[in-house]
Order: sequence, then structure tokens, then C-alpha cells
Amino acid sequence: MALHLDLGRRGEALAKAHLESLGYEILDENWCYGKAEVDIIAYKNGTIIFAEVKARTGTGFGEPEDFVNERKQQLLATAADEYIYIMNHKGEVRFDIIAILFNKNTTYTLKHIEDAFWPSAQ
Repeated sequence: MALHLDLGRRGEALAKAHLESLGYEILDENWCYGKAEVDIIAYKNGTIIFAEVKARTGTGFGEPEDFVNERKQQLLATAADEYIYIMNHKGEVRFDIIAILFNKNTTYTLKHIEDAFWPSAQ
């Protein structure tokens, strides 16, 4: 497997474990709609959380969370709209980013940014 895919899968597994440790229920992983893929869809206290996971090995090009640009946010919003419709969810919705920065010695730092963005109307 390509190294960047392996890094992404490791990051998603860590993010999932993090959310579960905080009492989130994982509803879906790698859920696709159109051109969008939502890494993790979770549920807690009546809120559906659409989480984008970004894992990196360095900050030379920016922090991991910096890679969730406006286009990615719009794709996530489109997918979220469809998911909410399919699930007939009437509660709150939130978009989170889980940024994971791996160090050379296999340790990592995880930053969970709740309510990281709210996509603008299309």
C-alpha cells in the first residue's frame, strides 16, 4: 500500500478510537456521496458529527487542518446534506476536523477541532 494511504488509514483509526473514547457512536466510516468522502460520521447528544481526518508527518506545508480548504468543506456539506436526508435526522449537525501529526519515532499528536467550519451556502 502506498505510504500516504497507510498514513491516512492509521490516522483514521486513531481518530475513530479518540471519538469512541469520548463517548461518540460511530455511524459510518469513509461514506461516499458524489465526489465527496466523509472520513467519519459520528453521533453524540443528538448531534451528527461529520469529521474530516487529516494526518501528516510534518508541517512544512502547513498544519494538517490547513488542508481542509473551502472546496473540501463544500464537498463535505453536500455529502452531509444527503446523509441527513437519508437518515431523516432532525437534530444538530457539526463539522469537525481531527488533525494528526506523526513524529519520526511513531509518536503523534492529535488535535480535535470541534465546529471547525460551517460551509457557506452553495
